Amino acid sequence: MTCRATDVPSASELDILALRSRYYVERDKRLNAKAGDQYVNDGPGDLHDFYNHDPHMPVHPREPIVEDLDVAILGAGFGGILAGYYLTKQGVRNFRNIDHAGDFGGVWYWNRYPGIQCDNESYCYLPLLEETGFMPSRRFAPGPEIMGYCRLIAEKFGFANQGLFHTLITSLKWDDSIQRWRIATDRGDDIRARFVIMGCGVLNMPKLPGITGIARFQGKMFHTSRWDYEYTGGSCDMPALEKLRDKKVAILGTGATAIQAVPILAEYAKHLYVVQRTPSCVDERPNPPTDQDWLNALKPGWQKERIANFQRFAQEVPQPGEQDLVCDFWTEINRNVMADLEAEGSTEFSPDEFAARREVVDYQVMERFRRRVDAAIGDPELSEQLKPYYRFLCKRPLSSDTYYPAFCKGNVTLIDTSETQGLEEITEKGFMQDGVEYEVDCIIFASGFEVSSSLEKRWGFEAVDGRDGLSLYDHWRQGAKTLHGTMTHGFPNMFFVGYFQGGLNGSVTEMFGRQGEHSAWIVAETLRRGAKVVEPTQAGMDAYCRHFEEIEVDTSAFQAECTPSYFSNEGQKDAPWQLFRAYGHGWDAFMKLLADWRADGKMQGMELTA
Repeated sequence: MTCRATDVPSASELDILALRSRYYVERDKRLNAKAGDQYVNDGPGDLHDFYNHDPHMPVHPREPIVEDLDVAILGAGFGGILAGYYLTKQGVRNFRNIDHAGDFGGVWYWNRYPGIQCDNESYCYLPLLEETGFMPSRRFAPGPEIMGYCRLIAEKFGFANQGLFHTLITSLKWDDSIQRWRIATDRGDDIRARFVIMGCGVLNMPKLPGITGIARFQGKMFHTSRWDYEYTGGSCDMPALEKLRDKKVAILGTGATAIQAVPILAEYAKHLYVVQRTPSCVDERPNPPTDQDWLNALKPGWQKERIANFQRFAQEVPQPGEQDLVCDFWTEINRNVMADLEAEGSTEFSPDEFAARREVVDYQVMERFRRRVDAAIGDPELSEQLKPYYRFLCKRPLSSDTYYPAFCKGNVTLIDTSETQGLEEITEKGFMQDGVEYEVDCIIFASGFEVSSSLEKRWGFEAVDGRDGLSLYDHWRQGAKTLHGTMTHGFPNMFFVGYFQGGLNGSVTEMFGRQGEHSAWIVAETLRRGAKVVEPTQAGMDAYCRHFEEIEVDTSAFQAECTPSYFSNEGQKDAPWQLFRAYGHGWDAFMKLLADWRADGKMQGMELTA
């Protein structure tokens, strides 16, 4: 089966040197010297406590909890849920998921904006499909379905009633006298956990742009992760935003959230202003219901095979003759490279040869994205403003059949802020851009999350203090230092789920799951051996850090062409928390490294204390 797009221009049609120069120009005019500091964690007026506020469920008072746990899992999104699943498989059941949300779901609990769907294929993204017997209704499942699936996993594997919700962690401190973590919360709890798994997620802390005058606006403001349906009308399940019929609305941001919300806002708002700094690349989005015949033909192990196939086509190098099972925009570049090589009769190639081929096809595919804009938008000036001029994966690639058509409606105006690195000013009545004031009733921030900024911003805890009062924030000031991306010296019995010096998988839930699996094994093995404390030695951690850095693939040339995004902390050079720092030998090699380490049983690089 082939799924190659027929409208990809040939390399001979493109002036790659000229495009590269254009990419640099587009990057340079958007770079902001403040990098991640151009965003603020706090907002004025009714946004002041927007992070703690839950518009979805009431927060009920309760008495403080004082208890001892084997494991406290911080977070109840997929990272925390998968940690709970693997602990259960290891026979460890005295644990809690603690989360400031009102239920399981993580990012899918908070994000209930209109139009929300999975933006990569659900058959790969939703974990444990064979283990639960669940199948997504569509290729790109809707948000409410995914949130329901999160709770389904917890229920099926027996830890749904162990969640502690509407509870915000304030600090974590290691108490060597009892060899446990003391966890303080905004509910006055005193939780003493032998082990802590930091499943805090990637998209957990909303961020607001630090725009001049934001405190002056007299209308309605909210972040998309705290959508106010009381104001807009409708619900996530039925997003009929009837209360916006007489409202002028501005949405700030054109990333993954906005491309799903904009078409529905455009349908209901009296007028919609879409404020853009950098356009996204947006492909078509075929989203058929799950095919029953395909489902009936699946064999055991199908999801594992599909995720592995997706990883090779999206992130690494496919095997000669391998079929692309996912066949979408994520896998297009590698799919096209392999098709070209096979057409030439090439079955052997070096990593450098493949990378050189991939770079050329990157330019071809991005030109296809730009030509798609031309085909959708009749106005040449507007079309040019919506075109992405950067390499694929500089920003998160997206898909929608309704985003570009929304700009053809008479009630939608694009406000391009690329020359001013964002919106100039917010006023009492609206916003200013290029000397013009636009009056609006509502400003919606689709400004994303603290993804690659400092741990303080991302986690929001007052303190994470390990042995002898060592602050994790200081310990990791210049980036993570770990053994296996899972634990760090000086922080006994603490485990990390996220982008921490580990293998990088194209399906984030697969990455989270394998980190949870490794952490759960170490927890269970420590208990089985009668030890109370497990911690990487300084030498073990240093050796892994050297190994990781020695084999790391140099992506600086690629990053140099990128417009700023959360992938690089808004364009910061050598950002400590830059995403996509993968294990250099690839995902399979990293999985083998962990599996061999566990099978060896010596727990090399770790120290266990009874």
